[in-house]
Amino acid sequence: MTMLPQNIRHFLRRIIYPGLDLHSRNRAWLRRYWKSGPRDVLDAGSGNGYFSWLAYQSGAKVVALNFDERQVEKARDFLVGYRKADPSRLSFETANLYELVKETRRFDEIICFEVLEHLHQDAMVVREFHRLLRPGGVLHLCCPYSLHPRHQIEVLDRDEKGGHVRAGYTEADYRALLEPAGFRIERVVGIGPRPLYLADQMLRAIGVRFGDAFALPFLAPALASVWLARPNPPVPFSLYVTAVKS
Repeated sequence: MTMLPQNIRHFLRRIIYPGLDLHSRNRAWLRRYWKSGPRDVLDAGSGNGYFSWLAYQSGAKVVALNFDERQVEKARDFLVGYRKADPSRLSFETANLYELVKETRRFDEIICFEVLEHLHQDAMVVREFHRLLRPGGVLHLCCPYSLHPRHQIEVLDRDEKGGHVRAGYTEADYRALLEPAGFRIERVVGIGPRPLYLADQMLRAIGVRFGDAFALPFLAPALASVWLARPNPPVPFSLYVTAVKS
């Protein structure tokens, strides 16, 4: 795809955005718990910008932070350059979440999806989230559920070089992390049932062996697992919480 003209690459990306990751598509269901209308949102660990884009579409002014400069440029080019998002309302910035100690802007909501499991100093980051939120502000946090078999067998990245430094979190782990920082947990939701997990594994296996282009024809039937996914399966893949600044 890199050999194609940029406008064609953007067009093709728009068709399959946010990509082959079924878990990301499933997490989009969680936006029902976000607010809507004008507000300030921080997407802490924005990845390819998908959730920043969804928050922007809901009326928010969004600051998207990502430590990977290449991903930042790619998201900015696609969402602001190609899809014409208002740059005064959707900005992509390169920053490590440990740098939040220098942040002075304030937010009504913070989205942090599948990020804390990569950071040793999760408690420090959560304290900064609390500081940056306005009174009554909401943290939307989603991380791997540590008791899922996939996370139980994962080899952890003890050196914090981009992989998971912990298997994830349980509800008890979230309470131990968030409540001392001043958050009140309002909602806990498990997402990612087994059929979705298996469909995602199939797409990943095809992509690894043959390349993503070969996996694309299988995306459409695999999307049924996203559409049929229901919250709170017996063993969820990820665990989401709504946490309010007390």
